This record gives sequence, structure tokens and C-alpha cells, in this order.
Amino acid sequence: MVACNVAVLSRGAPPPPWAGCFGLAEYRLDDLARVSGVSARNIRAYRERGLLDPPRRVGRSAYYDDYHLSQLKTINQLLRKGFNSAHIAEFFESMRQGADLADILGIQRAVLGLPSEPADREREPTQSDSPTRPVVDIDPHGDEARRLVEHGLADLVDGAVVLVDRTMGEIVARGKDQLEYVRAILRIFESTRETIDEVADEAVRALEEGVRSRFGESFIPRREDLAELSQVVQDYRDLGNKVVTDCLDQALRQRMVTSVSDYTASLMLSGQWEPKTHDEPEA
Repeated sequence: MVACNVAVLSRGAPPPPWAGCFGLAEYRLDDLARVSGVSARNIRAYRERGLLDPPRRVGRSAYYDDYHLSQLKTINQLLRKGFNSAHIAEFFESMRQGADLADILGIQRAVLGLPSEPADREREPTQSDSPTRPVVDIDPHGDEARRLVEHGLADLVDGAVVLVDRTMGEIVARGKDQLEYVRAILRIFESTRETIDEVADEAVRALEEGVRSRFGESFIPRREDLAELSQVVQDYRDLGNKVVTDCLDQALRQRMVTSVSDYTASLMLSGQWEPKTHDEPEA
């Protein structure tokens, strides 16, 4: 998560037009306190001292998000290392001044799903517009290629490795180190196969119970029932995909927030960032 701290902590600039439109996790004060392990009283104090960015206001209600959670995790780490609140506030202010750099790096988009450009902006054609799947630049005779093919994730086409899923192939093809991307795919796939099978079994059992509830225990489909039954099956499949996708996305986001805060604290602790002294002229 190198350089992610710039994006997550640079909240001083005005938000872009699309900010707040993408379903980011939000917390009331008590919820943020519970998730972060920081008391509501301390959260208010951090806000007053300039350590914590102000929450989003809707009337009299205040809403915090994963940016604030990342800041609180970082504050906790730095306080445990002996830094005082004034020093931490100055550090955060320096990070906020990196908003332009954050926009250039696109880290906000990567961590929290924010877009890099307006949807209606014209763009140049890219490789993803090609009707063919991109070739993955790895050894077709190597172990990774063999495992991809065995798992049904890739095909060998004219001696080259082509991922079955086009979107996945496009992501790997644009990576500087495609082999590392492939290894990530294999690691995730092989570590979750049994769990995914269990989730699928539960979804099928839920479908069976739903069919029995709707049509009866001894249901024998008639011709006129087939369209409705087909829709029920599709609905359960879509629901299963949606639940799993959203849960995984939320878990990834939370863990990325933790990783971001860890990196931010380590940056300060490593001495790569130095606070301004009173003798230094303002830039």
C-alpha cells in the first residue's frame, strides 16, 4: 500500500463533484468509536485539535467514513510511540497538502472505489476495447501457467497464456509485473476454493427452501410454472453473487484502511518526514 497515506489523509482540498456518491462506509460517532477502539470523547478532542478531519454534516447529524477510521488508527499508533498531538496534527496537515499528488496517483480510487475521471469525458481507445483477450506475458511452460489452465482460469492459445475472464486478463496485461498479478490470482483462487464451495452450497439450500415455500413440498413444475421458477433461480443466483461480492469488497476495504494507517505511521516513524521548525521560512 505504498503512498496510500497521501490519498487517505489529504482531505483538506474541496471534495470533487462525485465525492460521496459511491456508497463508502459511514459511521455515526458511537459506531466509529466502537470500530476504532477510540472513545467518543477522544474523537471529539482529536477533531478540536486538528488531528481528525471534520465529519460530513447532514442537518444536525455527523457522519464519519473510512478516511476518519484510517486517521484514528494512525493517531493511535503514533501516540503509543510517544508523539504528541501537536506533532501529529502538523504531520497530518503536511499530508493534506499532498492532495494534488493524491489525485495524480489515483490512490483514492484504488482504496475506496472513487473514479479517476468523469464518466462522460472522452478517452482514447484502449486495449480493453479490443475484441480479443489480451495475452498474459508469462512462461506458458511454467508452473503458474500450468496451474491456471488446470483451474480453468486460462487457455493456451498458439503457445501463449490467455485468461478465460477478459476483465481479469486486461488487469494482468496492464501490470508492470504480470507474473506477480498471476501469482495473486492463484493465491486467492486456491485459498478460497473450499470456502466458495461451501457458500455455493448454502445458496443452493436457500434456493431449495425458497422453492418449497413458494410452490409446496411436493412441487412438480407444470409448463406454466417454468417461467416463474426460472426467474426464482436467477434471482437467488444474483442475490448470492451480490452478497458475496459486497461482503468481500467491504472486508477488503477495511483491511486496506488498516494497511494505509500502518504505512502512514511507519512513514513518520522512519524519519522520512521531518516537522517544520520555527526557524524555517514558509514555502
